[in-house]
Amino acid sequence: MWVVHAWCDSPDRVLVWAEDSERPPRVPGRAPAGVLPHPFAVGDDELLDELPADGVVESAELALPSVASAPLASPELVRDPLTAGAAPRGKLRLRRWRLPAVAIRPAALPDLLAAELPGCRIGSDARFLAELAEFAASLVTGGRVLPSLVVEDDQPAARWVPALSGSDSARFVALREAMPHALRAAGGEPVEDVLRAALHTFVDDLARSTLTRGLAPATGVTGAWLHALSGDPHVDGDPAQLRELARKLESWHSGLAGQSPLRTCFRLHAPEDDETDWLVEFMLQAVEDPGVLVSAQDVWAGSTHVLQRWVDEPQELLLAELGRASRTCPELDTALRTSHPTGLVLDTEGAYAFLSRAAQLDQAGFAVLLPSWWGRSQRQLGLKLNATSTGSAGAVTKDSGIDKDALVDYRWELALGNEALTREELAELAAAKVPLVRMRGRWVQVDRERLAAGLAMLEQDASGTMTALELLKQAGGEGEEQRRLPVVEVNATGWIGELLSGEADQHLEPVDPPADFRAELRPYQRRGLAWLAFLSRLGLGGCLADDMGLGKTVQLLALEALTREQESLPPTLLVCPMSVVGNWQREAERFAPGLRVHVHHGGGRLSGEDLRDEVERFDLVLTTYPLAMRDSEALREIRWERVVLDEAQNIKNSASRQAKAVRGLSARQRLALTGTPVENRLAELWSIMDFANPGILGSLSTFRARYAVPVERDGDTDAAARLRRVTGPFVLRRVKTDPAVISDLPDKFEVKQLCNLTAEQATLYQAVVDDMLARIAESEGVERRGLVLATMSKLKQVCNHPAQLLGDGSALPGRSGKLARLEELLESVLAEGDKALVFTQFAEFGGHLVPHLSARFDTEVPFLHGGTPKKARDAMVERFQDPEGPQVLLLSLKAGGTGLTLTAANHVIHLDRWWNPAVEDQATDRAFRIGQRRDVQVRKLTCIGTLEEKIDRMIEDKKALAQLVVGSGENWLTELSTQQLRELVTLDAEAIGD
Repeated sequence: MWVVHAWCDSPDRVLVWAEDSERPPRVPGRAPAGVLPHPFAVGDDELLDELPADGVVESAELALPSVASAPLASPELVRDPLTAGAAPRGKLRLRRWRLPAVAIRPAALPDLLAAELPGCRIGSDARFLAELAEFAASLVTGGRVLPSLVVEDDQPAARWVPALSGSDSARFVALREAMPHALRAAGGEPVEDVLRAALHTFVDDLARSTLTRGLAPATGVTGAWLHALSGDPHVDGDPAQLRELARKLESWHSGLAGQSPLRTCFRLHAPEDDETDWLVEFMLQAVEDPGVLVSAQDVWAGSTHVLQRWVDEPQELLLAELGRASRTCPELDTALRTSHPTGLVLDTEGAYAFLSRAAQLDQAGFAVLLPSWWGRSQRQLGLKLNATSTGSAGAVTKDSGIDKDALVDYRWELALGNEALTREELAELAAAKVPLVRMRGRWVQVDRERLAAGLAMLEQDASGTMTALELLKQAGGEGEEQRRLPVVEVNATGWIGELLSGEADQHLEPVDPPADFRAELRPYQRRGLAWLAFLSRLGLGGCLADDMGLGKTVQLLALEALTREQESLPPTLLVCPMSVVGNWQREAERFAPGLRVHVHHGGGRLSGEDLRDEVERFDLVLTTYPLAMRDSEALREIRWERVVLDEAQNIKNSASRQAKAVRGLSARQRLALTGTPVENRLAELWSIMDFANPGILGSLSTFRARYAVPVERDGDTDAAARLRRVTGPFVLRRVKTDPAVISDLPDKFEVKQLCNLTAEQATLYQAVVDDMLARIAESEGVERRGLVLATMSKLKQVCNHPAQLLGDGSALPGRSGKLARLEELLESVLAEGDKALVFTQFAEFGGHLVPHLSARFDTEVPFLHGGTPKKARDAMVERFQDPEGPQVLLLSLKAGGTGLTLTAANHVIHLDRWWNPAVEDQATDRAFRIGQRRDVQVRKLTCIGTLEEKIDRMIEDKKALAQLVVGSGENWLTELSTQQLRELVTLDAEAIGD
């Protein structure tokens, strides 16, 4: 694994280098004189081969925290804990190291880091510089940069520099506080100087890259300087003339915003009660500490001791800044007619003009404090939709005739926020001359175009009837672009109201599955089944988003059994990751044996008419996401009763081929199952909802404008509330901490997580089996027992990962079905903010997993194994138990299976099976013990069709006698006959995944 680093060492370039966890750290000793080669820096040839950068490899020097003759490894560099050796010790100091680095243009850094870099983590320094580059790009695109003339290496150079002011200055301060220690050390200078130099580097390169040709031609020194702003930065000319040009530029810069440590702040006060005047209060604010605010009245009174640390004459600064602000906001000229201006009184029209220019003042470097209601969407003009339907959700039966095409009555009203307006209030708004109106004791802003559009709409379409589906789409915002008005509230009665409330499952009577369904559903699962059946009856799609471990699989199987109990229906297509196909097969066989299940997978799978004829004989057809994409034409030709997506986050990218493929399938109903409907961005939720109910949230571009951008960029809680209201009817989300759920859960919930082998694993597995069967016939006694045990161990290693059996230190990604399932489980655990214990009986494999999982999830993964010293072991346990500590702890079964209390974890994952239930239970009890306040989810990863599943089945068949029959460890396997061993280790065809 590599860790990619970056730093700026000159105004024209960024240097990128990498550490490699495979390179052994230098053994501490006496430090030789001079600058030494960095002991685990990646070589120049490898850098050019692996980094997609157009740059030149150079030998560079970098100051790093060091101990004796070894630099400290960066925090992101995770080594195999079994081979890394002891960390270097000694007195910390800064020392320079020589290393190969790729020199690239600063503007190219973000694209380089955003590229796919397999086996790489991005260091904190590189991530920080990418964020700094983003800041620089916003300055350049916003025109907040200035041309300058500086001296570099005793030679004049033309450079673009940032013009920081207002919110930009505050962001610079925030970046300075967040600057990683690696960059602080590398610069060897004050933090602010290092950061400012780096920002200047990015701004200059980005500004030059936007100039496709030179600036306007000019002669003499000025012409040479202008030319250098878009080409070679060095300027030749008469030294005296260059010094004069530099002086003029410096004088020009000093007269612009952002050079003073204080800035003028304008606070607008709205009139209260019967008052009519608005007041703009003048103040001075510290740029570095925005909490320091001094009123202009105190400035003129001389009460400015708090400002003395920044300026000596705040009065002069205030007057100069007010004069500059008046160029943006001419209304301030009135205040400047007095010698000691403290504020400005405005009427409502003037206040609106000031509010309209607030953004310009902020951009010019001034602080503006506005009333909290300004710009808040809950008081904006919108539409209120009232609807009425007959019947209730709790009364819906198979014969009720209620579906998505049922007609409902509707009536539109205009509203401010969620308050409907009377005719008198509408007339008052229409007559108002200014968009600021006091209504019901509060000031509101009214968009006059919205008002006109709303009044026109009410004249044409105030009430009527529409289908339930049309009403649901209207509630979701469909048609807002044409109306130019958002739907701010929906009030409905009857079953449609209960559905729109997002709490239909609370109104529905819990439903029991058929009598032959072999699972006892808990109350919350029965409510979930009722909700699914209700949506099914309406023909509407939905997303069952229960937490991992709450039984989404059993609820879906119960729905299938229930809806097929008394009528013949087309088959259901269930699309899932290959790693859980076996799970669905076994769970259906276990809970709903009456369901006829077919797996559409493998090289011999049917297509065309043969496929259509075949699936008609089944109730549930299982396939994978890759095959749903590959066979999309054939699957589109079949009319499905429902299409179900398990682990629906697989279509979070709506533009992906597999997302488009499943959206193109034809079904009466569509359901999505996922514990993480939103992982990173709200667009992922749109993709899932657009699959379940196409068009319900409008187009993706509309969704981004209406919800994603306001929520993600601006933290708009009102937009988030509207989104919850819109999606609520179609998303059922229960978490393990819900009071209605937690009392229903067992103390310990165990699941066999079935995984498939990759083709590489299957080949190795068969080779090991063939070797054993060839040798076992010629051996007996101790030799035979040893051969059987060795083979069992090898087969378990193959099931874990090919690299474990081969012992070649090769890369882990993409080669193991079990590892893929482990990553899926951990992804859910991390997304939910939970903690997990991962047990393996192979300490060596655990050592390989640590750097892989650390890089995969960009998080710390401690490893407790037999070689962990007691002091380190105790510290590791203490840190894991801390709520702020690591979320994943990897343990070797022997070292961590007993004697520890790890109740911070509520997930336990057994990566490989010990085949002794008592040993596995002891390991599980590290989390499931006194002090555990949450239910523990236990998952035992087992490869389908291999000896792992077959031995597990043998143990389950003899559960009552497990201790007598199985005994301890795996010695009982050595007593099986050759024929029994052959049956045990033979690889089933279903074991191999995509």
